[in-house]
Amino acid sequence: MARVALHTLGCKLNFAETATLARQLVEAGHTLIDWDDVAEVYVLNTCTVTHQAERKAHKLIRQVRRRAPGAQIVVTGCYAELRPEALEKEPGIVLVARNRQKPHLVQALTSLLQGHQPGLPLPPPSQEWTFWPSSSGEGRTRAFLKVQDGCDYRCSFCTVPQARGPSRSAPPEWVAAEARRLAQEGFREIVLTGINLGDYGKPHGASFLDLLQRLEREVPPTVQRLRLSSIEPNLLSDAILDFIADHPRWAPHFHLPLQSGSDRLLGRMRRRYRRRLYEDRIEAIRKRFPLAGIGVDVIVGFPGETEADFTTTWRFLADLPVSYLHVFPYSERPGTVAASLPDPVPWPLRLYRSERLRELSHRKRWEFAQRCIGQVFSVLLETPTEGLTENYLRVQFCTEGPVGELVRAVITTAEEEVWATPLG
Repeated sequence: MARVALHTLGCKLNFAETATLARQLVEAGHTLIDWDDVAEVYVLNTCTVTHQAERKAHKLIRQVRRRAPGAQIVVTGCYAELRPEALEKEPGIVLVARNRQKPHLVQALTSLLQGHQPGLPLPPPSQEWTFWPSSSGEGRTRAFLKVQDGCDYRCSFCTVPQARGPSRSAPPEWVAAEARRLAQEGFREIVLTGINLGDYGKPHGASFLDLLQRLEREVPPTVQRLRLSSIEPNLLSDAILDFIADHPRWAPHFHLPLQSGSDRLLGRMRRRYRRRLYEDRIEAIRKRFPLAGIGVDVIVGFPGETEADFTTTWRFLADLPVSYLHVFPYSERPGTVAASLPDPVPWPLRLYRSERLRELSHRKRWEFAQRCIGQVFSVLLETPTEGLTENYLRVQFCTEGPVGELVRAVITTAEEEVWATPLG
């Protein structure tokens, strides 16, 4: 069998799927090595959310060719799903597996290494989308559990429905069983992930709240923290917030994509809410969790974004009691409605506006950390002197503690870094 290196670009779902590929490769008899080492096979799991992600994929492929000229390169992921022809032209690539073919990749790779025809036994790329169960661990402290995939929304800027397929979910019994397995492996925190997490339930009918309630009942207490990844604001119901408020294991941390604070642009983006609903959801969170960590995704430079639109967005975010921003300059994606909209914003202006919002994010992080001074949190140690609180505040310690354990600590100072002192 072969020495195989894997690398992931993109979202937490991709990381979970790469981890599953790694487990399957080991079970098939292959040896895993670091990406920067000389391998016989390199497997790259790609992203296509921006043009920079695609450029990064080609850069990594060129680096592999220089480092290991005789190696075989396998590419999968969203870029492989949407633009396989762009990858098939690259020298050294022996197999391009689309997302819907990813569950069969290890079998196809093993067959290829045995001298069979490239691409066998991959099913045709036109096959029906299915849910591929996956999970990953981060430093043996936090585990990411994929419970949902795909999206039925049709935002005008987004290629995810084409790259990931329709919304579909893991059966709740599998999710509970996998969470128990992760508990047995020693993880103290499990993060639920999905492309459109709040849309969990298709096709089996269980709601997202049903899933949370089941996990609360069935996940062993050795898992001391459960967390949601990004969730659409229109899907974050009061019932979900009330459940999290009533069950202390669930982290008071919410990441809600906004994309724009301008209702006019939200309409052009084909988002399923307007700023009033978003503001209402932030208020609902703050009412229940005064010190919740709240993250925001925002796109700047969308076609037709005027200075007034940007100022509206900046002021909206400045006034919202949120903790941090993830800022993205708009990137044209082929095949999307937005790519053909008039009035594109020049790239220098997109970058300037991005920087202004990143400066605002820095201020928001500082203000949030200041509010946490003197408060006691549970810190999951990711290194002996650094960890993450339940409300997603990264903190430092002067003394060392046990990696992978939760430590009660009080926040003492918050400037460029946040410092905490363990209790007891």
